[in-house]
Amino acid sequence: MKLFKFVVIFLFAGSSAYAIDLAEMQTKALGDRQVIQQYVTSLEQSEKDLIRARGGYYPSVDIGYNVNSLDEASTTEHENNSLMYGKISYNVFSGFRDKYNVQAAEMLQAVEEYRLQGIQQDIQLNVALAYLKVYERLANRKVAASAFETLGKVYRDGESRYQVGLIGKNELLKFRVDYDNADITLKAADAGLKKSVNDLSRQVGSSIGFEELGFEDFDELPSLINKIEYTGRMLEGRSEIKVLESVIGANMASSEAEMSGYYPRVDAVGSYQKYDDDYINGYGDVEEDELRAQLVLSMNLFQGFTTEASVAKAKLETRAAQYELDELKDSLVTNLDNLYIDFEVSLDNIGVANRSIEQAEENLRITQLKYDEGLQRESDLLDAITSLSRAQYNQVAVIRTVFSNNFQLTRMVDGF
Repeated sequence: MKLFKFVVIFLFAGSSAYAIDLAEMQTKALGDRQVIQQYVTSLEQSEKDLIRARGGYYPSVDIGYNVNSLDEASTTEHENNSLMYGKISYNVFSGFRDKYNVQAAEMLQAVEEYRLQGIQQDIQLNVALAYLKVYERLANRKVAASAFETLGKVYRDGESRYQVGLIGKNELLKFRVDYDNADITLKAADAGLKKSVNDLSRQVGSSIGFEELGFEDFDELPSLINKIEYTGRMLEGRSEIKVLESVIGANMASSEAEMSGYYPRVDAVGSYQKYDDDYINGYGDVEEDELRAQLVLSMNLFQGFTTEASVAKAKLETRAAQYELDELKDSLVTNLDNLYIDFEVSLDNIGVANRSIEQAEENLRITQLKYDEGLQRESDLLDAITSLSRAQYNQVAVIRTVFSNNFQLTRMVDGF
């Protein structure tokens, strides 16, 4: 469908033959916006947390050097002595704590990945809406310019009529008031267009010139979507839903990890230590070496109910996240339904808006002819001009609503 038959895209002398489109601006925004780097940094932090969680599968290596000074020597230890030692320990079993800690870290890493996807979708939506706003302001400026031009002709014709006595001073003043109002409206439209370009540049993250915009993305109306298909895609792949599902998985894994407090712990330890009766090991007269292998079994019997509280807290966090997920799904489904209703209505209104313009144009033509013949009052002519402008503004609003709803529906399914 052809849109805005009354809108003419301005041609700029010396402007670039290349016009940037919506997809290019969105890609540029994803590369230039600092907020993306903020979420990327959070993702990198989660990767480090995963490395830390996997550390439980590796052995621990420690070395140490002790220097001792006693008030008097004993049968087993000299007055001045030193001890150099090294130890390698490996956890054989700790109630599957390491396994579930890794699972929780993997889920939290997925949370950051989905959050990054979500902000990328939001940025692309904001760029699309800012681009649409420029398009809308341009169309509104064209309507304002058309009304200003028409009222200027009417005012100049009124001046000629006043000079020959065909109309009175009060009729001429009516034309002047409307003409001045159109002038103010046009200037406001110019300012609004400039500000919308600034807003678009902010969303893209770099300067965008109006002459770079081609608006080919708005040449055709979007098609009506399949609501059932969109609902399924949204519930299955929406990033915010994936975030909460991953949070639930992480909380469940954390709950299992906390359960390890009820199990015994088994560690294999290999150690070597060297005793010397001098502060500097190896310089004394007495040296003793010991190489020891140990299998250590330990189990906590009581630690102030902290294990029970930790397990209960993790389960409550899982429950809370599930409630939040259910609420989110209900809200998203409702929002999608409402967007679909608006989208469907706005598509239907396109024909009404086009018909209104045709009727307003014909009404203005007939009123102008009758006014020229002295069969219509000045107020009737001004009303006809106002009606045409109103019809044109209505069409701009309807077109904007169509594309706005389409962009938001695309965001509902992470479709950018």
